Amino acid sequence: MFAKGTAIHKSFLLPLFALQAPSSVISWIKGDYGTWVAFLAFLVRLFYYIPGQLELPFFTMLLVIVAPHQAMNLRDTQSGSIVSLAIAAYLAFQHFSKVGSVRSALDKSSIVATSAIIFITIIPCLFLL
Repeated sequence: MFAKGTAIHKSFLLPLFALQAPSSVISWIKGDYGTWVAFLAFLVRLFYYIPGQLELPFFTMLLVIVAPHQAMNLRDTQSGSIVSLAIAAYLAFQHFSKVGSVRSALDKSSIVATSAIIFITIIPCLFLL
């Protein structure tokens, strides 16, 4: 998704990653080690410039740490899969509408982003079953 060839807003990936991450990753982020990593990343961000794509893991960690208990309980449920599918469908719509057509989405310059969008849309469909 970070490859060139897509015009989607990368910030929509944060809740998608938080909803579909494995439980071990979420428990690590919500634990002491994840809190310290987020704190150190925040300190680095204060004093140094970090490009936009490199800030996404930091913001994902902050989202998971400060997320209410009810929001994190959506994970591994059918309603969480529906929310993930809605986000993925919006990302797919945004990608294909900004690229122009399916033919131009399958060009060499954007085939990686298009295949990532397709897989991100298929995964929540599989979780619904």
